[in-house]
Amino acid sequence: MEEVPQGCPGTGSAQAGRGASCQGCPNQRLCASGAGAAPDPAIEEIKEKLKTVKHKILVLSGKGGVGKSTFSAHLAHGLAEDENTQVALLDIDICGPSIPKMMGLEGEQVHQSGSGWSPVFLEDNLGVMSVGFLLSSPDDAVIWRGPKKNGMIKQFLRDVDWGEVDYLIVDTPPGTSDEHLSAVQYLSAAHVDGAVIITTPQEVSLQDVRKEISFCHKVKLPIIGVVENMTVFVCPKCKKESQIFPPTTGGAEVLCQDLKIPLLGKVPLDPHIGKSCDKGQSFLIDAPDSPAALAYRGIIQSTCA
Repeated sequence: MEEVPQGCPGTGSAQAGRGASCQGCPNQRLCASGAGAAPDPAIEEIKEKLKTVKHKILVLSGKGGVGKSTFSAHLAHGLAEDENTQVALLDIDICGPSIPKMMGLEGEQVHQSGSGWSPVFLEDNLGVMSVGFLLSSPDDAVIWRGPKKNGMIKQFLRDVDWGEVDYLIVDTPPGTSDEHLSAVQYLSAAHVDGAVIITTPQEVSLQDVRKEISFCHKVKLPIIGVVENMTVFVCPKCKKESQIFPPTTGGAEVLCQDLKIPLLGKVPLDPHIGKSCDKGQSFLIDAPDSPAALAYRGIIQSTCA
């Protein structure tokens, strides 16, 4: 029998919609009351709100620290280089919102308009939304339980006025928990293109990627492909390659072959990526000819093909 998503008792359980893990789930009432109950009305409201968004991509990772937000930021930067492409970047990492820092937007605030919250625009064609814009200080901790985090995600998806958008990129926290279930369920009627899963080469990261892939299958979220970050370190002087995180079980390449999932590409470890993110600048502009930037561009092209 196939396992249900982590923490969920399953729709066939006597605890469906009643267990502690069900608190804050968009479909809690549906599970608790049976098939005749109405789903959360926000699902249809979000579908209507996002009719003007052509493509929706979730960026996932099983483990933290593998470069997921860095990839999300540079996917947005890369797509927005085409002035005719409208890009939106939504950060739903409620407890660790790093997108404002990476996009050079720390200290910006969200403004309310008659049509909802207005995103913060980095460029005319690149809008950003994050809980980080709602904090009085970037050092403030967000100490919320699941239901409040889920309510924030609902508000982001339903109340932000993105306008006409070609790509909505959703940067998620690591794992397969409340935020992921909320995002998938709230977007269930809005047609999500799929998920890009980020990993590093070592088995300790790949273990959690397998869980993330399992999550995607169980919630029927299409997988666009896998990106391997920090594949090798290329010495900027001698150009010699060194494996900082050895792929003891074959890395993302073997994993993708085994699970029949596209490998979108491999990004070498480059210290300038971290420096660009800390400065809130695009690495694609700072080092356009570097192996990592070229790898990013190839991956962006594969992701949005």
